[in-house]
This record gives sequence, C-alpha cells and structure tokens, in this order.
Amino acid sequence: MTVNLNVVTITGNLTRDPELNTLPSGTVVCDLRVAVNGRRKVDGEWTDKPNFFNVKVWGNQGENAAKYLSKGRPVAIQGELDWREWETTDGSKRQSVDIVARQVQFLGDGSSDAVSNDSATAPVAEDDIPF
Repeated sequence: MTVNLNVVTITGNLTRDPELNTLPSGTVVCDLRVAVNGRRKVDGEWTDKPNFFNVKVWGNQGENAAKYLSKGRPVAIQGELDWREWETTDGSKRQSVDIVARQVQFLGDGSSDAVSNDSATAPVAEDDIPF
C-alpha cells in the first residue's frame, strides 16, 4: 500500500510585510514570504544559504497574520506544499510550489503585540482553504 504524505514545517523570518487580499468569493488570504537559512560547506568553508518560501494563510488565521506580523518577524509554519501552473499573457508557462499554512506560530518578541496564543497558533479551518 502506498502512502502519500505532504507535510512541511519551517521556521524563519518574514522578508516583507504580509499582504492581505480578499477574493471575489469573500475568502481572505494572506501572502507571506519567509526566509529560512541553511548552512553548507563550500570549498571547506561554512556558508549561509538562504531559502525563500511563499506561504498562503487562509481565513481568520490569515487576518491575524496580516494584523500582527511584519517584515523581519520570526515565524514557524506548518502546512503542505501546493504546486500550481499558469500561463502568462505572453503565452509562456510558469510553475510555483507554495506552502499552504495549516498553522502559523508567531515567534520572538513582537514588541507590544497583544496576541493570545490561541489566535496566533489556531489551525486553519478546512472551510477556509478553497481547494
């Protein structure tokens, strides 16, 4: 029996402020860009190598992310990978793999952020994700 598993967990820092959008259906989605640093040995020297991930946070959790997060803030994301393909206006094909967040945890010092742990880490409701 083959078992498919699509789970990803990352911790990193936001590279820009969250972008909150409302779809024509009324569904809310927040787009995050997260940098996760890795270390590699190149020619005997350790170097940092950043990896950048696009993250989509749906529904109420997306609204909380947009309200309380900002560029530079550390976050932990648990979710799944979502591959998509589209065609640009000039006819070329593009592909992207995004992380669809199931849970977002605000890390570090949010200065004066008054976020309850429940609102910051509550899992995304299945009804909030439109696929």
